[in-house]
Amino acid sequence: MTPVADFRSDTVTRPTEAMRRVMAAAEVGDDVLDGDPTVRRLEEAAAEFLGHEGALFVPSGTMANQLALGAWTRPGDQVVLAADAHIVLWEAGGIGALHGLQAATLAPSRGVLAPDAIRAVLRPKLTHCPPTTLVCVEETHGESGGRTVSVEALRAVHGVARDEQLAVHMDGARIANAAVALGVPARELAACADSVSMCFSKGLGAPVGSVVAGSAEFLLRAKVVRKRLGGWMRQAGIVAAGALYALEHHVERLAEDHALARGLAAALDAVPGISATPDEVETNIVVAELDPARIPVGEFLPRLAEQGVLALAMGPSAVRFVTHLDVGAEHVAGAGRAAAAAARA
Repeated sequence: MTPVADFRSDTVTRPTEAMRRVMAAAEVGDDVLDGDPTVRRLEEAAAEFLGHEGALFVPSGTMANQLALGAWTRPGDQVVLAADAHIVLWEAGGIGALHGLQAATLAPSRGVLAPDAIRAVLRPKLTHCPPTTLVCVEETHGESGGRTVSVEALRAVHGVARDEQLAVHMDGARIANAAVALGVPARELAACADSVSMCFSKGLGAPVGSVVAGSAEFLLRAKVVRKRLGGWMRQAGIVAAGALYALEHHVERLAEDHALARGLAAALDAVPGISATPDEVETNIVVAELDPARIPVGEFLPRLAEQGVLALAMGPSAVRFVTHLDVGAEHVAGAGRAAAAAARA
């Protein structure tokens, strides 16, 4: 059956026809030898959007984060971050395997790191102890269901880092969603970090690509790590053109995804045995809690798929739905009906 709607992730979006035309017509060059002009334009636009001195284009958000880890640290250093951060859970152990780093993980409150908790894990400046050099934050916070982290909370973390002479990296894969949801410029959020990653292949709808932004000095180090990881591409302007189009045309429309997500949460919450509070949906991610006695996740998802709707398990009793460019109000309504049918089966 062709799915009625794929709510597994906003990474399933396909480039629009307008984006495909721009990509097909992109001016390209060898980005390694001479520089690709479209990549340069994307990097400049992304740096302006994020309010940093420059940016580097890379294939994925994971690589963007790994560039920052490698650029800010040396093997044996300690990095402070949330225990449920994407860098910890979903980047294949790169923090240790690629960079030899030790993670000091904290329990966040809906993605927010407490300044006192950061101070508590800093080690004494002794030969016996790893030096702490980096704090990582996440915007939006994926494991709490796309929650935004306020400017005030980010500034508090940055203040501790400044006092302790630490760098701050922001995993800003969905920073555009956060900016739209909070009603602030992305650069205001990004100003709370010394480096920021941003993904174009999620809600912004490009087929591939991310950037990491920061100072010129940081980017010199990041370029070395990008080379080591094989992330420096050749005629990359073809994909960079899609990312640039997304940045120029798809940011403000993220508000539509957020509204659809709240509508989807309301539809799911109306199904007996499913809880999904619309008021707690801030961006484009809905986490629906199932009553495991009535609707086990392992049975619910296949039933949902039979109705043509795809979603992902998020823990033993929760299911994640993500709205995006390729779903509309009719898909949300269909998902609500499918969930009701799956709950009754």
